[in-house]
Amino acid sequence: MGTFETTTGARTNSANLIIVREPKLPGACVSSWYVAYTRANHEKRVAEQLEGRAVEYFLPSYKSVRRWKDRRVQLELPLFPGYVFARFPLRDRLRVLEVPGVVRLVGFNGQPAALPEKEIEALRESLARQLKLKPHPYLTAGRRVRMKSGPLGGLEGILVRKKGSFQVIVSIELIMRSVIAEVELSDLELVQ
Repeated sequence: MGTFETTTGARTNSANLIIVREPKLPGACVSSWYVAYTRANHEKRVAEQLEGRAVEYFLPSYKSVRRWKDRRVQLELPLFPGYVFARFPLRDRLRVLEVPGVVRLVGFNGQPAALPEKEIEALRESLARQLKLKPHPYLTAGRRVRMKSGPLGGLEGILVRKKGSFQVIVSIELIMRSVIAEVELSDLELVQ
């Protein structure tokens, strides 16, 4: 009995049994960081669901004081509204996509794109050291600098000066979102 390959890549033998081959995706077995785009205001619920499914996630947040009619309230808001970072092997993406509130995985041409490990680690370390990060509009123009040291060491951003202090806008290109952090000028070097 011989086997024959079909146009879809599946093999069949003379007994008409179909043997399906799983497509070989690059990085299918290696855990990488991906970005899950969520429904509006569902980031915390998605994070809870991912935790329940034993998927490593990262939901960076910041504290914001909001003034209401009769009082001030301190809220903890997502640093990147609408997005949750998750680490998993690409072959397990269905576990993430089935989470209620997840719309899709961010990527190109229908394939999820992995985030560089150093970007996530720099964000985690910055928050662990209680560096004050806040959301900022996405920028592409300006004086590019690289952080030489500190929690954001190795990352590039755009230098701005506000109220006599220097701040760096660090962007995550994949989701076109940015955060702003106050830095020491001595921790920076110009990028040519």
